[in-house]
Amino acid sequence: HRILSLLNAPLGTEHAEAAVLLLGVMALETRRSASALHIQQTFASPNQTNNFVVDPVSRKVYLATVNTVYQLNGTLSIEVEKRTGPVEDNLLCHAPQLPQAPCEHPKSLTNNHNKLLKLDREQGVVVVCGSVYQGFCELRKMENISEIAVEFPHKGEKTVFPSMLNIAANHPNASTVGLIFKSHGGNTRLLVGATYTGAGTQFFPKNHSKEDLRFENTPEIAIRSLNIKDLSRLFTYDINPSEDNVFKIKQDVKTKNKLDFVHAFMQKTYSYIAFNNDAKMGHKESQPNSILARICLDTENPRKPSGPESRKLTESYIQMPLQCGFNGNIYNRLLSVYPAEIHTDDGKSTEPYLFGVFSKADRKSALCAFKFGDIEEEIRQGRRNCSNSPSSDVQVLDSVIQGSGAACIQKGNLVLQPEQLDCGAAHLQHPLALRRSLRAIPLVEYTGLTSVSVDNVHNHTVVFLGTSNGRLRKLTLLANMTVANQWTLKLAAGEAVHHIMAFDPNDSYFLYLMTSYHMLRVKVADCDQWRSCGDCLGAGDAHCGWCTLENQCTIQKECAQGLLARSWISMGEGPQQCPSMTLTPPEISIDVGILINGSVPDLVGSRVECEYEPGFSTVATVHLDYGPAQIQTCPLLPRENYQPILPGTGETENIYLAACQCCHTYRSTHYKYSYSMEELDCDFGTEQRYEATWLNSSAVRCSGVTLSTNQRSQVYHLNLKRRGYFSPQGEDVFVDSPQPMRVEVYNCGVGSSDCSQCWGREDQGHLCGWCENSCRPRDDCQSISDQCPAPEIHKISPLRGPLEGGTLLTVQGRNLGRRVGAVKVSIGDVLCTLRPELYTVSVELVCVTGRSAHDRTDIVQVDVDQSGMGTSKEIFSYLEPRLLSIEPTKGSRAGGTIVIIRGEHLDIGSQVRVMVNNTLECTITEKTDESIECTMPPALQAHTDSVSVCVEFENRPCQSAELSTTYTYEKNPTISSIHPKKSYLSGGRTITVTGQGFDLVQSATMDVLEIGEKVMVSPFTITCPSPASSQSLQTSAQFILNGILYTGDSPFTYDSEEEEEEPQKGHFPLEYVEDPQFFTANKEKLIKHHPGEPLTLIINVSDTAETGSSDKCFIGFLMKSSECSPLVGWNVQVGNFRHTIAKVQLGGSELAIVVSIVVCCVLLLLCTVALVVYCTKSRRAERYWQKTLLQMEEMESQIRDEIRKGFAELQTDMTDLTKELNRSQGIPFLEYKQFVTRTFFPKMCSDYEKSLVQPAYENDGLGPRVLPETHPLLQDWQPNVEEGITLFSTLLNNKHFLVTFVHALEQQKDFAVRDRCSLASLLTIALHGKLEYYTSIMKDLLVDLIDASASKNPKLMLRRTESVVEKMLTNWMSICMYSYLKETVGEPFFLLLCAIKQQINKGSIDAITGKARYTLNEEWLLRENIEAKPQNINVSFQGCGMDSLSVRVMNTDTICQVKEKILEAFYKNLPFSQWPRAEDVDLEWFDSGSNSKVLQDLDNSSLMEDGRKKLNTVFHYQIPEGASLVLPHDDLTETKRSHRQSHRKKVLPEIYLTRLLSTKGTLQKFLDDLFQAILSIPPDRPPLAIKYFFDFLEEQADKRGITDPDTLHIWKTNSLPLRFWVNILKNPQFVFDIEKTDHMDACLSVIAQAFIDACSISDLQLGKDSPTNKLLYAKEIPEYKKRVQCYYQQIQEMAPLSEQEMNAHLAEESRKYRNEFNTNLALTEIYKYAKRYRNQVVNALESNPTARRTQLHHKFEQVIALVEDNIYECFFWISLQLLGPTVSPGSNLNALNPFLKGTSQ
Repeated sequence: HRILSLLNAPLGTEHAEAAVLLLGVMALETRRSASALHIQQTFASPNQTNNFVVDPVSRKVYLATVNTVYQLNGTLSIEVEKRTGPVEDNLLCHAPQLPQAPCEHPKSLTNNHNKLLKLDREQGVVVVCGSVYQGFCELRKMENISEIAVEFPHKGEKTVFPSMLNIAANHPNASTVGLIFKSHGGNTRLLVGATYTGAGTQFFPKNHSKEDLRFENTPEIAIRSLNIKDLSRLFTYDINPSEDNVFKIKQDVKTKNKLDFVHAFMQKTYSYIAFNNDAKMGHKESQPNSILARICLDTENPRKPSGPESRKLTESYIQMPLQCGFNGNIYNRLLSVYPAEIHTDDGKSTEPYLFGVFSKADRKSALCAFKFGDIEEEIRQGRRNCSNSPSSDVQVLDSVIQGSGAACIQKGNLVLQPEQLDCGAAHLQHPLALRRSLRAIPLVEYTGLTSVSVDNVHNHTVVFLGTSNGRLRKLTLLANMTVANQWTLKLAAGEAVHHIMAFDPNDSYFLYLMTSYHMLRVKVADCDQWRSCGDCLGAGDAHCGWCTLENQCTIQKECAQGLLARSWISMGEGPQQCPSMTLTPPEISIDVGILINGSVPDLVGSRVECEYEPGFSTVATVHLDYGPAQIQTCPLLPRENYQPILPGTGETENIYLAACQCCHTYRSTHYKYSYSMEELDCDFGTEQRYEATWLNSSAVRCSGVTLSTNQRSQVYHLNLKRRGYFSPQGEDVFVDSPQPMRVEVYNCGVGSSDCSQCWGREDQGHLCGWCENSCRPRDDCQSISDQCPAPEIHKISPLRGPLEGGTLLTVQGRNLGRRVGAVKVSIGDVLCTLRPELYTVSVELVCVTGRSAHDRTDIVQVDVDQSGMGTSKEIFSYLEPRLLSIEPTKGSRAGGTIVIIRGEHLDIGSQVRVMVNNTLECTITEKTDESIECTMPPALQAHTDSVSVCVEFENRPCQSAELSTTYTYEKNPTISSIHPKKSYLSGGRTITVTGQGFDLVQSATMDVLEIGEKVMVSPFTITCPSPASSQSLQTSAQFILNGILYTGDSPFTYDSEEEEEEPQKGHFPLEYVEDPQFFTANKEKLIKHHPGEPLTLIINVSDTAETGSSDKCFIGFLMKSSECSPLVGWNVQVGNFRHTIAKVQLGGSELAIVVSIVVCCVLLLLCTVALVVYCTKSRRAERYWQKTLLQMEEMESQIRDEIRKGFAELQTDMTDLTKELNRSQGIPFLEYKQFVTRTFFPKMCSDYEKSLVQPAYENDGLGPRVLPETHPLLQDWQPNVEEGITLFSTLLNNKHFLVTFVHALEQQKDFAVRDRCSLASLLTIALHGKLEYYTSIMKDLLVDLIDASASKNPKLMLRRTESVVEKMLTNWMSICMYSYLKETVGEPFFLLLCAIKQQINKGSIDAITGKARYTLNEEWLLRENIEAKPQNINVSFQGCGMDSLSVRVMNTDTICQVKEKILEAFYKNLPFSQWPRAEDVDLEWFDSGSNSKVLQDLDNSSLMEDGRKKLNTVFHYQIPEGASLVLPHDDLTETKRSHRQSHRKKVLPEIYLTRLLSTKGTLQKFLDDLFQAILSIPPDRPPLAIKYFFDFLEEQADKRGITDPDTLHIWKTNSLPLRFWVNILKNPQFVFDIEKTDHMDACLSVIAQAFIDACSISDLQLGKDSPTNKLLYAKEIPEYKKRVQCYYQQIQEMAPLSEQEMNAHLAEESRKYRNEFNTNLALTEIYKYAKRYRNQVVNALESNPTARRTQLHHKFEQVIALVEDNIYECFFWISLQLLGPTVSPGSNLNALNPFLKGTSQ
């Protein structure tokens, strides 16, 4: 057949040829599997993935993994790769980028997990934050992510705080979310939420340090600066003092607020943060823990010219719980969220929704959707309730540090504006939390969902869901949020999908997602798998539609003319819009008309051609091109263009309509051509051929045809054969015919048994007649009569029917008419309508009964035209059915419940149905007149409750209430577990099934190994025996409840496919194990027993089905001979397993008597042996006790000798040391300025020594000159700034101002103790030149402190340093006592330090832990007996010209310890700061052969112990006594060893504590000398300051009537010994230039504790459990206490000191150290506090009458204005002072006009 096609081909026939070839290719393509998703590109990562972000402009993908960040192009190919880890780090260390932040904790290689990856296109940077370095963030270039865009912190930058570096969470398992936005001022901001990982959490490492470096000041939520042009404020959240940009939870309630952040996103001008509060997990599974928080960002409206304050974070912060699920089925953990715009039901507008994936503890998960409109309304109502009608629905977050107020306070009739309802009000400046959850019903429920993303496609909602086992699900939702269809795509096997998925910004038909180790780009639609328009639109995929011009299923953008009207049909338009065509007329000769229906684009203006075959086409004409149909005509080709067609033949042609350049078929039809006559033969399919004669040009006659049949009728097909023509294969050639010709041959004698049947064949064209009592052809009958006998009715069915009628009544008989129109049927007078299609001529007819008004019975009548009437012998009854009850009245939603409906006349009519809710049918299994038994169908909807059940008759809807009742669908039964989970091979073990809802179960079957076992059902449990198995195996049990296979309690999850990684629901594991073995304790088969005595059998049970081990079972019996036979068999049966344990034989009792006698004898013998052993042990223990006493006496003697020997050696060494001190430069005292800075600022002494003490110098041609100050406020000294600082100094010298200033600052809650101490020290530096004024200020403040303490507990005064004046007192004591310390106490204190060091070096010292044989501190005691021998070595410095020295070392010293002792010997006359480090020098040993060897702690000769290298010692190198060692002069740096823990086996005998006594005895003289120097009054240098201050304390006590001597003693002790001397004793580095090691610090702590105990008035209650630090000097403490009392008494007896004498002494001290300190820097630091609390200080000055009278507040404001360079404000305050005190800031300033006239703008 030739092909004729209509083609829109404006480019010529070449396109038509291509179209034909394309059709052939597509016809050969195989059909793909039906999946609507397709993986386009994949990138595999060697490390675990963390985050990704897509650039919407360049389409670059930035992927962050563990230790690596990638820059990929749009097809996921690598462009740039950058390693970010591992790095050396420790969770207890600050970031190394923090200047001057050393870390003492050991660091190790740590993986860098990316915590935050955000894109800032405007600034061209990518924010990359990792878990290392306390959550440090970097800014990298977008065009090349391997390069740093901005170096932060900048080199040399000193104003860097930890809060600027600690941004993200610093633990791999802690969460971080972020959001970049533009503020109203145009600045870029970064919103960060990070999980708290500090102390008290599972993330913080367990160690002895309680310092939390990570989150000391880091809030959970913060808005940080991200302006790269302002590096000084980069990443800081202190952007503007007026803004509150942090949300920080108080430390004591952090355990109740464990925030796990999920996602942060923007919606309108709000920022939403979704998180879970893990502190609530596990309390109540039904309580929601998911929270959605909202913050107003003010990103849309620019700041008004008036400049209002920006929105505070805590003021606008509000949170609400989200609940997914109802009635106990709550999914309480949020996993992923996605905001999306969804079309409303009308399809014309959109509404924002928040989609979320939630989960439960059992891995079940669900998808819920919340309207943003509901969220906003709940927030408004919550703020309205908090302001006007406080209720329990709103809670103030008092756990947050920021914010003011602690409860919702009713404000009367206050009306809040819409802006205040959305973002908070000024009177409501604290975060709020809504208590009532926003609830949603789960849309779908699955197992293991992890992520969600949503798209709005052609007014349809399409949801993509990621799973934990590597699946991507696609769901199309209808307008009512129900699932229309779903598909699943397998991703990387077993890898969970990340909770964030993102659509391609330039093409939403592609989805980027991330699994554990893969990055994928997935095409969201695979439309070309559907080949027809109906399949395409019926698939339910909203992305796919039918492209009419290309005749294929595509997404809209892939359709070339997809944007034209009617060129692309979407899923919403439906399959009825698919194009179709018809041809008119079907037989044509010139033109063909084409009618096109469906959605086809307009073809006006296009050239349309009809192509018959390549190269032959005609131009078509478009007649109608609007509305739902189009009409076109197509002229045929000229005849000469066809191949020759023989005369007399006709040909049918197919027309294919294609409406584009691709030749695809929509619909085809045919038409016919006719030609001239030729010779033909008639072929009826038999061997005989008959000649065909032409009657005219269009008809032929077949002559001489003879056909026969022995059937009722037979059809022969006629074909016209072209005579003389054959095909190339030699076959006949026939003329084509569009309609095949049929010839029917019939036999009247077959199938016509009566008159009506015979005459009835006339309607079929059969010319038959009834004659001679048979049916014959009419031509064979001589006399014919068409009159037939009256009808006969043999049977009617059914015999009963309902009053409404409609029953199909079947009547069987004879002569029941020859055609339908001649027959009428009635039941009495009720007409029965015939059904023609069910009529069988003469023998059977079916009619539909009519309606009867009442119950009745009557006969059936059949009336046949011209034949008469026939009646039935049976009667038909009209009855009214009635429904009485239904049992049971409830069942499970899964269906399968068998119900019994009872009633009357329920088995009538031709068809009975039981309908549920008029939609589902209850399958009838048994039916009687009084009852119907049927099986209920499953409920259509998951939440169906009550439904109607109605009995319908004859397919007529239920209208009568008497045929209807109510049935309730309840929750499906659930199976929670089976027990036990093991069975014996023999089977029969009772399996107990537990669950809920078993009262709805009528029948249950357990299916194991394809064997069904019937079970016993109770309301709460199901029990069933396990079947037998032939072998041990692991199988599973399934349960069929009510005939339906149990698959879990989620029948409405729409889960259409089973995934191999997920366990199949409804399968419960059951293991078959070997049968148990039973045997007696001795495995006897025959047991002899005496009748009448109790018998106890100990049976060992090897029950592998329960525990896998053997148990013992005790079974007792009382057996009598009269009851038992002589041989009794004992059997045990477990399930189907039966086993004989043993047989008992009954016998005599002689054996029992013999056994009893033997047992008694054995017991007597055992008692005798035990007595002998006890006596022997007692004598041995007494001898051991005597031996122990002797050992103790010997040990005491050894300790006494050791103390005497050690003291003698130490005295010799200390004598030599004293001589050397006198010969050399003396004791290495620090200068006064260094002593002051280290005492005043102990934690910042290195910084303040450089800034406060020593000015910087540089050399030029004229010599050294002083550089200007380096403080930021003093870098550019402008005149007004210098003037402001000078004026501020003047104010500080005003006593009223200074006292008010200090009190105002101390009243501020955020003025911490650290700030108070810093202010006190800065005031001391600033007023050092006026110590007499400083002393008066201190005394005034002390008086206030004493007044405050006297009303409470005066004994607690000065105990701690919690106020400014207490720190001022400490500094005053340090200044006044420095001379006394240096001249009197310095030498004995230095000698004690040297003695401690030398005593420690006398014995072995562990080089790793620092523990020593000789020490005062138990924690630093080396509890091992290591023999160490001293030896002397000769050491010289190479190239230094120094004589060699003899250095004493121990043979257990490591090389590093030897070098330290050598350096100490060489440099003992120099301060420690000038010593070289031991690590910076090498040590060479020259043996007798002048061979040199470099000695090192670790080298190739080091020994291995327990898999680790031991440090080399003097003994290891076998260095002899008097060996020569050389320290080379060149500095060769030795690799510093890392700190390692010692793995030496430790023994903890308490006997080693005696070494503490040995060390104490050796050092006792030096300690006594030190205490004597401290607690004595030299006549030439009396301590004037102490006398002055003690008198001041006594005076204040007298004024307040305090007579208790203990109180005064405590005041004196707290002010001098505890405040000054203990600080000096613990910190000798404040006084001397020496090294204070950790071991030295531990020993000094013991001495300081003894000094504290000596100054205390309470008696020490010591016992055996007391710490050794107190027990060591417990004997000396009473003597020391007497010295303290005597010292206080001597001070009191000194002559009183007048104010003039004290002022003169203080003036001398000030003059002595004049110009030692940088007072300008101190004043500037104090000014910072003044500026910080400006308003509070001003208010305090205004409230003080004296200060207000002297206008101190105006002067203070003038200082602020001068320093801040505000000339107008400065002018204002100067003017106020000129006008006098009568003018206030709020007064009428008209008086200032004369001053203002001359000023410029």
